Amino acid sequence: MTDKFSAAQFTAKTLSEALPYIQRYVGQIVVVKYGGHAMVDESLSAMFARDVVLLKTLGIHPVIVHGGGPQIGKLLDRLGIASEFKGGLRVTDEATMEVVEMVLSGPINKSIVRAINQAGGLAVGLSGSDGQLLQATKATKTERDPDSHIEQVLDLGFVGEPTGVDTSVIEALLQADSQLIPVVAPVAMGPDGHRFNVNADIAAGALAEALGASRLLLLTDVAGVLDKDKNLMRDIKVGTIPGLIEDGTAVGGMIPKLETAAHSVNHGVGAAVILDGRAPHALLMELFTEHGAGTLIS
Repeated sequence: MTDKFSAAQFTAKTLSEALPYIQRYVGQIVVVKYGGHAMVDESLSAMFARDVVLLKTLGIHPVIVHGGGPQIGKLLDRLGIASEFKGGLRVTDEATMEVVEMVLSGPINKSIVRAINQAGGLAVGLSGSDGQLLQATKATKTERDPDSHIEQVLDLGFVGEPTGVDTSVIEALLQADSQLIPVVAPVAMGPDGHRFNVNADIAAGALAEALGASRLLLLTDVAGVLDKDKNLMRDIKVGTIPGLIEDGTAVGGMIPKLETAAHSVNHGVGAAVILDGRAPHALLMELFTEHGAGTLIS
């Protein structure tokens, strides 16, 4: 009896301590980029879905943008389609684009929708092409050659760079009396009607900016941004991010995350956080506890 009472008391104390943080976010939009290990681990996936439903129940408006890199990679391997990365982004030719859209807008999107609905929510699956939600053009990226230190232009194929966001579909789903939770696959439409593969972090950042989100949460497979000694960097100012990329502290997939975080914060998003999606209840720890989780970019 004592153990049960202590557990109940601890739960009540935790809820009470979370109150001021809950009040801070009520009525606010929180854009969450969901991907990595958390998507393929069934227990973490179910936990994530419950946490998203809890946010909505508390009067917060989560918008989920998901990736699917590992799942895309597996299907490309099965089909014998070669794939490579440049500057942390997947090079996407026509054949790869077919697979990207099929995986992102199909089984991955619907599995997230089902998980949220199973947890008691009302999720709606969308593609960035729906309602012209995400508009994009061919991405132009450069990378510094490690030997010559000369900037080289990268040809990423049908990788898109957001040029516009039409939020009307999302806003319709987020009306004051609505319990709907948008789940967005980052496939965008170009001016000529061609589809583009948009990095999920970048797509989430573009949506967060257009929606005036209070927070942009980027879930990843590491604890956050790590320094060169592999220690977690709790807080990063936007102005220091170019230096972290230049000196090699940030590499690979962390580069678009940091660039997206910086851009979103500079364009009206309250703050961005890069956090560990493998940690149970990472969303709740970040939003509702004093110390948060991961790396805060402000």
